[in-house]
Amino acid sequence: MTHPVATEAVGIGNDWHPSEPLIHRDERLNYGKKLREKTPRSDHAIWSPRADRPDPVTLLEQSNVGRMQQLVPVRHARMMESPFAFYRGTAMNMAADLAHTPTSGIDVQVCGDCHLLNFGAFATPERRMIFDINDLDETLKAPWEWDVKRLAASFVLAGRHNGFDEQVAMESAYRCVEAYRERTQQYSEKTVLETWYDRIDVEDLLPTIHDEETKQRAEKRLEKAREHSVMAKEFPELTTLTDGFVRIKDNPPLIFHWADEGHHAQWKDILRGFEKYRESLQEDRRELLDRFQLMDIAFKVVGVGSVGTLCGIVLLMASDSDPLFLQIKQARASVLEPYASKGHHANHGERIVHGYRMMQAASDIFLGWTEGVNGQFFIRQLKDMKIKPLVEMFTPKVMLQYAEWCGWTLAHAHARSGKAAEVAGYLGKSDKFDTAIASFSVAYADQVEQDFGKFIAAIRSGKLEVFRE
Repeated sequence: MTHPVATEAVGIGNDWHPSEPLIHRDERLNYGKKLREKTPRSDHAIWSPRADRPDPVTLLEQSNVGRMQQLVPVRHARMMESPFAFYRGTAMNMAADLAHTPTSGIDVQVCGDCHLLNFGAFATPERRMIFDINDLDETLKAPWEWDVKRLAASFVLAGRHNGFDEQVAMESAYRCVEAYRERTQQYSEKTVLETWYDRIDVEDLLPTIHDEETKQRAEKRLEKAREHSVMAKEFPELTTLTDGFVRIKDNPPLIFHWADEGHHAQWKDILRGFEKYRESLQEDRRELLDRFQLMDIAFKVVGVGSVGTLCGIVLLMASDSDPLFLQIKQARASVLEPYASKGHHANHGERIVHGYRMMQAASDIFLGWTEGVNGQFFIRQLKDMKIKPLVEMFTPKVMLQYAEWCGWTLAHAHARSGKAAEVAGYLGKSDKFDTAIASFSVAYADQVEQDFGKFIAAIRSGKLEVFRE
């Protein structure tokens, strides 16, 4: 049986008819189930570095090419905090490894850097708080297993970082994949639009938290996020009055403006880029953006994996008490590109925006893309009622529950690509795949810790520079 594909309508009037018959759910399930013959689910348990595996420090140095070199030492310093921090900054390394692991042959829109800290709560345009994936810089169409394996391994590393028993760390990986499998099965039974409209509301999750202290902390953070005001919080923290004009405060090396030399040329390029960004928005949102005036822009260091790329914050104002902050992030080639389809987007910013809209239940209204002399970029709101998980404060029970939430969320994000039935057919109803990935996750976490040792050795030898903030 060939892989199911979308059909085209042919003919007009009374002669109109689909070119092919509809492919029903059972056929899709059977197609996925048949793929186990080529790639048994137990094969996913295996992790063994190949003989020609690239040196992890060499790959890290390659990922630093094109970054702002004065910020690379900051990136290294953030990564040296723990094997888990190192893992977060080495998506390129794992992509190279995942390319040599078994896959079923089913591609969906994937995150590409799917670890547990790239999930969280944020507000939809309707101001509902949902739980979803919130970082998709590396998104691309690729094997769904790559996201599952990177996410599951992150739970083992985070569990070890928290000092949990090894069994708990492995169990969290298992629970994550189990939830992914069970939710994928459920999405395979829904209609296309039911899956597309589905979302995970934070208000529905909070009552299910078993740990009372964690529940209370989460409720307080949610209430604080709802009361959030850009004018009351970000505006005084990020701005200052200079010569009668509101500007973004410098806080080097984390927030800074460009050098005075070439200022006018750079500002013109920014204005051209901002106009291109405006054109990437749909018409009603362009009109909304036009109510704000561009006031200032500054570079800003963000995250771990993004440190050294061109990122910034933009201050716009509709009045002296009505600010809007946007975040600009450089859009580089996905780390998955050497091993998967490069896609059809000429601009990597557009690729990322497409990934957000495909995988998230709801996306930022100001999400758009642009380009300039310094590269390609995507833009979204800065800190729009976002709540990051406090993973370092999780108890073992909370970590296990959070793993289930992430597995559920990833299942929904993947199901939006329309392949839930095929993936569900491959996964089946037993826990063979869950057990296999849990074993892989432990073995790969061991590999990351070995790679982290080489990274630390390179710092101590002076091969890699660090700068502590």
